[in-house]
Amino acid sequence: MQKQFDQEQRLALLSNMILIRAFEDTITALAHAEGRLPGMQITCHGQEACAAGVVQALTGSDVIVTNHRSHGHMLARGVDPKPLLAEIMGKKDGLNQGKSGTLHLADPSHNVLMTSTVVGAAPLLAMGAAFAQQYRQEQAATCVFFGDGAAAEGSVHEAMNMAGLWKLPVLFVCESNGWAGAQAHAEHCSISRIVDRAAAYGMAGEVVDGNDVEAVYHIAARLLSDCRQGRGPALLECRTYRMHGHGEHDSQHYVDKTELAAWAERDPIIRYAQVLREAGVLESTEALEKQAKALVDEAVAFADASPYPLPEEALDHIYVRSFAREGKVI
Repeated sequence: MQKQFDQEQRLALLSNMILIRAFEDTITALAHAEGRLPGMQITCHGQEACAAGVVQALTGSDVIVTNHRSHGHMLARGVDPKPLLAEIMGKKDGLNQGKSGTLHLADPSHNVLMTSTVVGAAPLLAMGAAFAQQYRQEQAATCVFFGDGAAAEGSVHEAMNMAGLWKLPVLFVCESNGWAGAQAHAEHCSISRIVDRAAAYGMAGEVVDGNDVEAVYHIAARLLSDCRQGRGPALLECRTYRMHGHGEHDSQHYVDKTELAAWAERDPIIRYAQVLREAGVLESTEALEKQAKALVDEAVAFADASPYPLPEEALDHIYVRSFAREGKVI
């Protein structure tokens, strides 16, 4: 039976999506300002419902392994925007002392185990976390995010095969956004639905409108519950759309503007706000937008005030620290 949301839960879903959008809008602005952000910036504009819906279905004991489009997953998990933005800027007060940048974010305090920017690597890396949960007989699952472009990688197939064979408690979440870099789905994938691969690996598979946040939540919650109860892995395909280019450097000139406009009409935030207005839960998004803007403005100020890490700190916070012996670094 599908769980009914109360008003607080519904507002939390909308609030999370609005915060993610405000954060990513700021990343876009900073990425186009000279000298503000180092490296490649990859955002999740248009995919906010996938992050908010799936992550709200997780328990505190569940683990997240994510990919290069990770900001939304982390914000929905409750990661503080201030150290998150500081890390993206490469600052010392960032989540990872400025050493991971945007593409290798991690926050163990929120069970966000890792971000892998290697396309398709996250599912295979997630097997370690899921195996540990199974071995320890924990009532927990691992949730791993990847895109439809990554779904063709051998590592993804290997991970699904391993998870199916060992009945690991892992939910594979494919954010199927229609693009792999500059290639449309039909140009890089032999099937129209990634979810159809689930049966080949002996796991449950569901497809959902990835721009319907409540639908995403309900299906993710059911699949995650099965994972925690030892029923093996599952694959959830969230059908959504990438509204910006692969990265903020990409003007996506190759995208049909009519198609882009059609998906803009299905904006997950606008749609859900309308649902809540019709349900009498919400009159306006203005207060939530102001709250999100204030949080993001605080994050910008915090990150700007943070210094860059010192060169001599480069070897701190690593698994094995090098040391000098007889004038040589060992």
